[in-house]
Amino acid sequence: MTWQAWATAAIILVSMVLFASEKIRVDVVALIALALLVALGIVSPEQALSGFSNEATVTVAAMFALSLGIERSGALDPVIGLLSRIRQPWLLSLGMMLVIAPLGAFIKNVALVATFLPLALRVCQRTGTSPSRVLMPMAFAAQMGGVCTLIGTSSNLLVDSLAQKQALTPFGIFEFTPLGVLLAIAGVAYLMVIGRWLLPRHLDNEAAGPLQVGKYVTELKLMSDSPLVGQTIAEARLGEQGVYPLELLRGDQHMWSPRTQKLAVGDVLLVRGEWDKLEEFRKQHDLEINPEFTHAGDSDKGNVLVEAMIAPASLAEDRTLRELDLLPNYNATVLGIHRRGHLLRDKIRDVAFQTGDVLMLMLPAEAVKRLRGDDRFVVLNERDDARRPPSRAFIAIGIMVAVVTVSALRWLPIPIAAICGVAAMALTRCFGRKDVYQGMDWKIIILLGAILPLGIAIEQTGLAHVVVRAALELVGNHGPLAALLMVYLLTALLTELMGHNPSVVLMVGIAASVAHAVHADPRPFVVAVAFAAATSFATPVGYPTNTMVYYAGGYRFTDFARVGIPLIALFCALSMYLIPKIWPF
Repeated sequence: MTWQAWATAAIILVSMVLFASEKIRVDVVALIALALLVALGIVSPEQALSGFSNEATVTVAAMFALSLGIERSGALDPVIGLLSRIRQPWLLSLGMMLVIAPLGAFIKNVALVATFLPLALRVCQRTGTSPSRVLMPMAFAAQMGGVCTLIGTSSNLLVDSLAQKQALTPFGIFEFTPLGVLLAIAGVAYLMVIGRWLLPRHLDNEAAGPLQVGKYVTELKLMSDSPLVGQTIAEARLGEQGVYPLELLRGDQHMWSPRTQKLAVGDVLLVRGEWDKLEEFRKQHDLEINPEFTHAGDSDKGNVLVEAMIAPASLAEDRTLRELDLLPNYNATVLGIHRRGHLLRDKIRDVAFQTGDVLMLMLPAEAVKRLRGDDRFVVLNERDDARRPPSRAFIAIGIMVAVVTVSALRWLPIPIAAICGVAAMALTRCFGRKDVYQGMDWKIIILLGAILPLGIAIEQTGLAHVVVRAALELVGNHGPLAALLMVYLLTALLTELMGHNPSVVLMVGIAASVAHAVHADPRPFVVAVAFAAATSFATPVGYPTNTMVYYAGGYRFTDFARVGIPLIALFCALSMYLIPKIWPF
């Protein structure tokens, strides 16, 4: 291999490690890889920027906006109302999958799961059922639906764009549908018949439902008439009341072992406990939530308690309360923060938020609706939504149907049709003027634009040929079906390690080269990459919907492996049988 090929391989390996570790945001990792490719002269500046003007990147951005229009217009409200009447958890799980899978073919998966997640939590709380019985099937159904159409997931659009660079004819918008529908039916059947016995049965107190997410960390300030003034924490016996002191804050002093320290007016206790016990303790001892991150005014009149989770790929990640706009935008009081599996000891204002963190907020009732429209958060406990004009929902649905129809009939290219649809939704006020920018998943857009040149580098440096030769030696003379299986399994493995979009960039060119080497049509091999990348079930980090329900459902990492690996094996076996029949070698 040339030094450029070795350098490209090193960049890929480092990127894979960073993607898997989640220490650095995926879009930043992609930008680092892009910068190294340009700095080493492996790709030209023009090639480096080509990803941002790629049809797949533009289309994904437009589809995000169209999905936002469907969500904000209230088009999903009737379905949510129907599902909210279900009492039996198994029926709720089935109903969720039967609704979300078809919707996932046209609507952003993360938006779907975020919309239905509060509903699932409310029903689980009402029936006394663990959310872990419902949320994982819901996330998996969103993926199953997403792979059914070309526009259902960003990785499908990316596959189509990269396949055209391999001289393949473009995929039709419904070309994936026959295989996708069959796999979705098999997947739903598996989850209802077998998967339900593999799902955890415990009712996890860390995610039992609204207002019971777990033990929060909050700051309580001693007022002049508090009975705790003059006492030590040991004398107050806070632990017996379900309140556990973590630290005593006195001005700029942090007292890590405060049990023998006498409490004084103005001291701030950093404490942890279940919210109802923290609130009872606060009222009993005349304490106040530390007002440095509290809005002014009466904290009880006309306000509601809301739990808001930091969403995957959220702009709130790695930001602190100082950097968020909760106070000016929502007049919100930040009461506490919960981080699953971690004991926070920092002042709340200094905590850098991570995906899955849950904030306990008090805010005016009229601000809750606006908070639900903020894509940085998933509101876990919410009141019924205010009614929206039905006409706007019909308009949003009509625009989406028109975009799909025009694209399917090839009257307009998909990106142009999608952009026209976004313009139509904006003009008809299916979403607000700022909503489309706030609701855009810029992390994915940047990731796509920055990672696409890596595929160019793999081809130009000859690294793809080296990988193909190694793969063919592994497959031997067992024919194209064995090669197809190898491509599927390798893509599935890479997806679990680094996400679906980077794995597609790495594998489409390799899949096409493997097909040529075994004297087969590249199309079925590229289809295998699309399906293996878009159905990531084995880990909570392989796909954003998995990450979302991982925190909300109280799952363990091994729960995904136990349920997801057999499902991946089922999809793989069915794909090996069906792909050659639908797309012959």
